[in-house]
Amino acid sequence: MMNIRRVIVTTVVAAVFAANADAVEKKESARQDDGQKKFVLFGSKLKKENTKLRTELDSLRNEIEKYRLEAEYTDSIAGEMMDLYEENEIKSAAGINPEDYTAEISDSLLNIWYVHKNTTNDGIEEYDMDSIRFESHVPDEVYMERIRKMNSFITLPYNDIVKNYIILYSEKMPTKMGNILGLCRYYMPIFEETLNRYNMPEELKAMAVIESALNPTAVSRAGAKGMWQFMYSTAKTYGLHIDSFVDERFDPVKSADAAARYLQDAYEIFGDWNLAIASYNCGAGNVNKAIRRSGGSRAFWDIYPYLPRETRGYVPAFVGALYAMTYYKEHGIKPEAIELPAHIDTFKISKMLHLKQVSHFTGASLEELKNLNPQYSHDIIPGNDKEYILRLPYTYSNAFIDNEDSLYIYNAAEFFNPVTLKKIKDGGDGERIVYRVKSGDYLGRIASRHRCTVAQIKRWNNLTSNNIRVGQRLVIYRGGHAPASTSSSSASGSKTASSKAPVQSSAVDSGDYITYTVKSGDSFYTIAKNYPGVSAQNIMNFNGLTSSKIKPGMKIRIPKK
Repeated sequence: MMNIRRVIVTTVVAAVFAANADAVEKKESARQDDGQKKFVLFGSKLKKENTKLRTELDSLRNEIEKYRLEAEYTDSIAGEMMDLYEENEIKSAAGINPEDYTAEISDSLLNIWYVHKNTTNDGIEEYDMDSIRFESHVPDEVYMERIRKMNSFITLPYNDIVKNYIILYSEKMPTKMGNILGLCRYYMPIFEETLNRYNMPEELKAMAVIESALNPTAVSRAGAKGMWQFMYSTAKTYGLHIDSFVDERFDPVKSADAAARYLQDAYEIFGDWNLAIASYNCGAGNVNKAIRRSGGSRAFWDIYPYLPRETRGYVPAFVGALYAMTYYKEHGIKPEAIELPAHIDTFKISKMLHLKQVSHFTGASLEELKNLNPQYSHDIIPGNDKEYILRLPYTYSNAFIDNEDSLYIYNAAEFFNPVTLKKIKDGGDGERIVYRVKSGDYLGRIASRHRCTVAQIKRWNNLTSNNIRVGQRLVIYRGGHAPASTSSSSASGSKTASSKAPVQSSAVDSGDYITYTVKSGDSFYTIAKNYPGVSAQNIMNFNGLTSSKIKPGMKIRIPKK
């Protein structure tokens, strides 16, 4: 009986334990199922969030890529090329040795020309050529026949766009064109001889007209200089000498030679003169991009819509200028009488020589000597360093030869005072550059690299603090020497009404410059008119300004002449 009871109790206990175990198992299973459902639900939400974020990120990337391509399209790779030069500065003066000059580097070098150039074209009237349409009494058939009769080696297109530029140069600025034609009598034989030496089309000489209106001392806001508008690094690469005393970009003969070699390189790249001419304005890189975007065409009008906006009119302007130079008589334009000699002699100078010494003994005016020798920044030929050229009207050649022994020692102590020479050398070459801030840069480092002070960089760029950002562009004058003017001397020998600027109540004389307070209605042009010998561009350069916007109450410095 006892055993039966034990069996029953054991059985009941086992049943209870089994039931409890089954209940626990079911509860745990239910808990796991509930957790799994919650996990799946959470995972589903997480996937949706990830999908949404990925979509937004892709959209943002697309926007960034769109803006990057747009910026690349309009800005090109000039900044990267400037980095290339800086990284290689220790290798040679130009930054690249001849043995390192590859086809890839050649293409990139060509691309830095005029990418950031915004030239005023030295007095040529400014129009919005994309929107304006000029009218002329000359029929299209006449224009087309005249272009055909020019028998140009370079294919000269004709359409409504080209016609607009033909009318601009032949009818809309007769006074300026008369001045240019007067200068042509002196400069064009130089360019023709240079182009013939390289077996290149003589028509390319018209490019100097659209670049600088034949002003050998023209300076763009980006720092391109001379009649052919060379940027600093490209000028060095093509062999032009630049230092504190000499800037051969202003030398009409040497700069023309460098320009011919540049165009020769561009033609070798594209095999078409219209494309080579276009690349002169925006760089080979931008032309190559336009070719790719057009589907590979190398016809100028096929790639025209894909070129940077400021370059589209460059080839039409070239045709317009060349037409006006050929048919100016038909449009009643008279070449201005320019005071530049028809014949000059050249002398090799191997001693220190000041243009005032030459003027004193030959009778040639200082202005005349400066017009013929604009490459000498301080009117000093540093012949002790290397041999240089002096150009002199042939009528003064005998006087120079007869007094050569005396003129080198005339007032030499004054002209070549060691303190004065050291000041010029310490001032660097005064080259205006646009520096792009890199990671790790700060004003002190940038100032040290370019031999100027932090205060100067801040003043040139209107900075109120030392904060700068990566990619920011800063205007800097090498050596801290912001030139009072590099483009004021007139190639035409134009005369000023007075050598003394009028004293105004809004101007304060400060020694080397006059501090002027801007009044309502003022512009750089109207201000410059009150100071003979000073141009609007001179004032902008002297103040380190890249924008022509001014407002009343603003104080600017007017360089003395």
